[in-house]
Amino acid sequence: MVKLLDLQAITMQHAEEYEAAARRVIESGWFLQGHENETFEHDYARYIGTKHCVAVANGLDALKLILRGYKELGVMQDGDEIIVPANTYIATILAITDNQLVPVLVEPTWEHLELDINKVEEAITPRTKGVMTVHLYGRIAYNDQLGDICRRHGLKLMEDCAQSHGCCWRGVKTGALGNAAAHSFYPGKNLGAFGDAGAVTTDDEELASVIRALANYGSQKKYVFRYVGINSRMSELDAAVLDVKLKYLDEDNRKRQRLAAYYYDAIDNPLITLPRRLDDENNVYHQFPIFCERRDELQAYLKEGGVQTLIHYPIPPHKQECYRDWNDRCYPITERIHQQELSIPMNQVVSRDEAETVVCLINNFR
Repeated sequence: MVKLLDLQAITMQHAEEYEAAARRVIESGWFLQGHENETFEHDYARYIGTKHCVAVANGLDALKLILRGYKELGVMQDGDEIIVPANTYIATILAITDNQLVPVLVEPTWEHLELDINKVEEAITPRTKGVMTVHLYGRIAYNDQLGDICRRHGLKLMEDCAQSHGCCWRGVKTGALGNAAAHSFYPGKNLGAFGDAGAVTTDDEELASVIRALANYGSQKKYVFRYVGINSRMSELDAAVLDVKLKYLDEDNRKRQRLAAYYYDAIDNPLITLPRRLDDENNVYHQFPIFCERRDELQAYLKEGGVQTLIHYPIPPHKQECYRDWNDRCYPITERIHQQELSIPMNQVVSRDEAETVVCLINNFR
């Protein structure tokens, strides 16, 4: 079986370093909000290129806390609108509605699969307070036009970087392109912890301070609670592991890029569509999506041939039961993506033989 993602093999590459990090945490006797968190926050902020990093429990909390932080600072209030790509993973939208804000869904482009920046300005209303761009599949979802739109209209530009660790736009990493960014370190990410973990990066010192307090029950001083907060902390073990993995992130991404280059060069089947190829700086290939009108048949065929795949994602947010009031809406490009997308094996431990197996099967699909 060619696995979509072989976490065991990925982990074993640096197992001794993870064991040493775990031993250091165990021997310290300190498991939350300690030296390992401080070290990772410093190192990750430096890697991203921001002044601040606040480690939290998961990526969804990171998204929620950015919006909640802006509400506490008076930048946003209940009922304000946030522009968001219609084809995003549902966590982005959950964070918006959880904060009593209104998601304004904007279609992606078929060629790039990301937010159609040309449609952003027409979606702006007097209630619009921000844009949440999402770097899906590891592909850049930003350009200078988007930054200019947000500046001209006084909007907060927020990034969902759950899938884009190490991706750049003109030398600036995702996570440093806007006013604030949420990161997920779910184990399957390009930079993944041993459990759930997340972070917020920003240059805004006041926002970072509010988010840090909100994530600590609303407290900036022990047993003194300024905000109605939540409990959202990264464990010392995950911080220690992530700091090890961070050293290898760029090289791991280069391995993904080399595998993607092979796929682009070798996949040749009129039934299969590949997304537009981007410069390596603009894509760290969290996933490698391909598109087929007979997607379910293709998935079954690849499974029979020993290739594991996954659909990202089978049901778009506006068709989910939890947002049933949106079910009658029509977003044709989003729906086409969700009907045709299939992710094939993409990670730094896929061998050449395994990649050739994947390509051979895809090219022979009829």
